[in-house]
Amino acid sequence: MATALITGASRGIGAATARLLAAAGYDLLLVARSSDALELLAAELRNLGRRVETAVIDLSLPEAIEPALAELCSRGLTPQIVINNAGAAYTGGLCAMPLAQWQWLLQLNLTSVFQVCRVVVPLLRQAGGGLIINISSHAARNAFPDWGAYCVSKAALASFSRCLAEEERAHGIRVSTLTLGAVNTPLWDSETVDSCFDRRAMLDPQQVAQAVLHLAQQPATQVSEDLTLMPAAGAF
Repeated sequence: MATALITGASRGIGAATARLLAAAGYDLLLVARSSDALELLAAELRNLGRRVETAVIDLSLPEAIEPALAELCSRGLTPQIVINNAGAAYTGGLCAMPLAQWQWLLQLNLTSVFQVCRVVVPLLRQAGGGLIINISSHAARNAFPDWGAYCVSKAALASFSRCLAEEERAHGIRVSTLTLGAVNTPLWDSETVDSCFDRRAMLDPQQVAQAVLHLAQQPATQVSEDLTLMPAAGAF
């Protein structure tokens, strides 16, 4: 069975996806910032008979990512599927946003994905191909007041995905973007997010995990370049 690497794996979409993939028979490489939550999840999934390796990596620290990820991938599990799920949000006017916050958001939502790919793409090439799934947002295609930095980061991620797909197509590496509407995750509880949406109408992380599994199980002869999943209530 294949191995999947998931970033932001300890909660929300990442944890729901890890559970679903483990139940479907995937071994897992899990990356998150929270050691305690990550190890609890790993223990749960090992009880299902899956092999699970973990690495505590703060993706907001660029210098920490590539050495730690390379070490994780050297433990005997080579990913065939890479799910770039980790990310963050920030609400506030663009011109009032501190530079440090801008750089932090772009690092998490865009640059860390680039850094993950720098490590895993050579491994996928050596294996003859693989699949990268980047978790994006409908904010990539729309402009929302006070969500400008988030919109920019996700629009750039969508462009990165398209460019990476073109560069790696000849190596058998496929790239899928999963574009999401609002999902009821801990993102809405973040100190950097100020919102009062009705979270009951949002997508559930398990619904998103099902979409990720659908993408992961695509035959090697096809690729869904962009799958969009929205709440029935529409945009928030």
